[in-house]
Amino acid sequence: MRAQSIVSVIAAAAVGHVAAQTTGELGDATVVSNPAGYVYEAVLPEQPFFKGSLEGNVKGSIVAMSAPDGKGVQFKVNFSNLPKEGGPFPYHIHVDPVPADGNCTKTLAHQDPFIRGEATPCDSSKPETCQTGDLSGKHGAVGVDGYEKTYVDPYLSIVEGPGSFFGNRSFVFHFANKTRISCANFKLISKPESGSTPSNCTSSAAGTGVMPTPTAQPSNTATTVPFPGAASTSGVSVSLIVAALAAVMFAL
Repeated sequence: MRAQSIVSVIAAAAVGHVAAQTTGELGDATVVSNPAGYVYEAVLPEQPFFKGSLEGNVKGSIVAMSAPDGKGVQFKVNFSNLPKEGGPFPYHIHVDPVPADGNCTKTLAHQDPFIRGEATPCDSSKPETCQTGDLSGKHGAVGVDGYEKTYVDPYLSIVEGPGSFFGNRSFVFHFANKTRISCANFKLISKPESGSTPSNCTSSAAGTGVMPTPTAQPSNTATTVPFPGAASTSGVSVSLIVAALAAVMFAL
């Protein structure tokens, strides 16, 4: 009986640990209150980074502006001339901008200020637990040519400062197998008239109608963002739990 109890405890710990991986090391993403007047745009270049069977490049752009209610960012995305196979096609905001040589690999990993990682896929029903930059994970991958969609993401900042700010970053368009097809930098198109004081604040409560109170923001540096596929301490601990469980079962 004692051995069975140990097995139960270890199994419960393993399940709880895996479930916890849907939340970042710094917690869930917080709702960001943004000032009006900011508009950013990113447009894919004429030539692809990875051509494959493409004729030319995927045509596409993302226009981002302050959400109508001030909570988060409204995105307008459109993509066409998609590859004939290899979809559906995800797209994400990445940590670094595209360098002058157009190398999409140098944009590094997804924007992830809460340090969630990519091992566990985004659950679109719980967007606050997803990587901040995982736009297609939260709002849907591109599955048809001539794709257009408008949506609000409450967890991104349009004002420079917090780790959820994307205006100095890029987005990357991928094959379903994560191969990078093309990428583009966000550029500031318009901003509020001079004299206004931009500010934002965050709240863990989503859509309550109450003005959120300022909270500490994660660091806005690439050093806190794990690379895709990189080993993590969480993966090691899961392995240890499984090994312990196997040892107890063998002892039985």
